[in-house]
Amino acid sequence: MALHIHEAWILLIVLPGLVTPAAISHEDYPADEGDQTSSNDNLIFDDYRGKGCVDDSGFVYKLGERFFPGHSNCPCVCTEDGPVCDQPECPKIHPKCTKVEHNGCCPECKEVKNFCEYHGKNYKILEEFKPSPCEWCRCEPSNEVHCVVADCAVPECVNPVYEPEQCCPVCKNGPNCFAGTTIIPAGIEVKVDDCNICHCHNGDWWKPAQCSKRECQGKQAL
Repeated sequence: MALHIHEAWILLIVLPGLVTPAAISHEDYPADEGDQTSSNDNLIFDDYRGKGCVDDSGFVYKLGERFFPGHSNCPCVCTEDGPVCDQPECPKIHPKCTKVEHNGCCPECKEVKNFCEYHGKNYKILEEFKPSPCEWCRCEPSNEVHCVVADCAVPECVNPVYEPEQCCPVCKNGPNCFAGTTIIPAGIEVKVDDCNICHCHNGDWWKPAQCSKRECQGKQAL
């Protein structure tokens, strides 16, 4: 009986030594929140400050090396303080430029307006046109339209008419003037009634006709 008790004590002494830390489950001993760190916190990013410069595509340049940070940037030199880039005086863009590209250090005009717009229509440079019978216009190199309006002479009649596609009015029946309310041709005497003969003033067609009374040929009053 004493032998069995002695063997039991030996087992109690040996068994605790067989339990190793690997045998302990994490579920039995949850870690503190402060010990639970994300794997992202252990990422180390390259730091090129004072060592080099990086362009838009991620390419690294050495100190003193000249490079373009991006396709539309001016050239730069890599320094310990970072890129030092050129700041040139770019040429001014033409005010009539209709297409500007930004594919380099300076913007570049690729297309200049080479026409004039007048009353909703486009005309080529130096093109001449007549928007109306009395206007003569031209598209100037400045893309502006200059027009001249015809100065019509005063018609020599009291009843001028406007013909289609003609600017100035014309006297279809020649010069004339008014004798009262009657229009008479110039250059001849016209008997406008039984007692009056009229004619237009020479060159003064806008004045009333000059009339003179003659012996009336009407019926005598009873």
